[in-house]
Amino acid sequence: MAQPDARSDVVLAQAPWVEDRGAKIRITAVRTFLTAPHGCPHLIVRVETNEPGLYGLGCASDPQRTLAVRSVLDDYLAPLLVGRDPDDIEDIHRLMLNSAYWRGGSLTGNALGGIDVALWDLKAKRLGAPLYSLFGGQVRARADAYTHVDGADAAEIADKVVAAVERGYRHVRVQAAVSGSDTYGTKAAGATDARALRRRDVPWDSAAYVRAVPAVLTEVRERVGDDVELLHDVHERLDPRQARDFLRRVEGAGLYFVEDVLAPEDASHFAALRAGSSVPLAVGELFSDVGQFLPLLEGPAIDFARVRVPTLGGLTPARKLAAFCELRGVRLAPHGPADVSPVAQAATLALDISSHAFGVQEAAVFKPPVAEVFPGTITASDGGLAPHETPGHGVDFDEAAARRHPVPEPLEHDRWALLRNTDGSVQRP
Repeated sequence: MAQPDARSDVVLAQAPWVEDRGAKIRITAVRTFLTAPHGCPHLIVRVETNEPGLYGLGCASDPQRTLAVRSVLDDYLAPLLVGRDPDDIEDIHRLMLNSAYWRGGSLTGNALGGIDVALWDLKAKRLGAPLYSLFGGQVRARADAYTHVDGADAAEIADKVVAAVERGYRHVRVQAAVSGSDTYGTKAAGATDARALRRRDVPWDSAAYVRAVPAVLTEVRERVGDDVELLHDVHERLDPRQARDFLRRVEGAGLYFVEDVLAPEDASHFAALRAGSSVPLAVGELFSDVGQFLPLLEGPAIDFARVRVPTLGGLTPARKLAAFCELRGVRLAPHGPADVSPVAQAATLALDISSHAFGVQEAAVFKPPVAEVFPGTITASDGGLAPHETPGHGVDFDEAAARRHPVPEPLEHDRWALLRNTDGSVQRP
């Protein structure tokens, strides 16, 4: 982790107004911590100041390239920040972004996102206000959330949807297994299949998926009725021709949205898909720059923006994107699986609560040890998430508890993204 004295005494490119306004608070250290209480690696950022007990917490979690993001933070951004006034979040964000010269990418995005959220948390604590109040205050009491269910057939999935509704959820993501195929969002049928999946020996069969899954989703809808919103994630595994076919076949399922029916590389096809289908489209969790959303918002060509706050560079760019989404009539559906830590979830919730563009929030169900490492972890209740009223985003970090949960070795968690098609070619995960 970066140490307070890991810098020279010179603050590079210091803002000229800092000394003039007489502000005394300064950043003294930017520290990073790795922990895995849920099993996936979390990279936590703590921005410390010369005011005793005043710090901000952010999340820079990139579960596939955790150590690389940590190096960006420890070796490049931390020394750049020590000695600065933490109040100037916009100025600091732009300075950090430009410091790499080659801007963009998920490594830079996550590193920036961790520091940015920590600075917003710190500012809210200084003001004694909940984080959402800095963004204009509340526009809703809580954020509707969706949970995940999966199964081998429509009957099993429908039973799980009904159980989720009984727990208070009004939005449920449904994923259907395809026999003999490594299908995203579903579990292995037994120990043999689990071992094969762990070795990444099971192929993805896109043709079988397009034939089978729309019928399952339609039957699930028939079984559960119209009083629950159903979502589905294709997870970027179709090409444009297959995506058109899939949307045609799934029209009768009455889905709230289909997520990532195409990969970001094929984003230019979204306008045609939306023009040819009434199925709402969501995309964006893989985006690391708000500029990637802009062509899709011009039409607009999508219905929901899947924002991952850490990867996008933090709350500073995410708030600007939310404002543009509101103007274009596009809803936010922020990314929030378990590899987004409780710190990032709380920060994202501040955006949800304060934006008129909000639609629905993905809600992770964390394992019990997570709450020990992250006191104040927010959990879904009655199908929604409510923010803390304490200063900042309200989630803390227990360094001692975190040490009890070391992160897995590189490629241990990453292996899930290694995928091949039935002909042996590499497939997007």
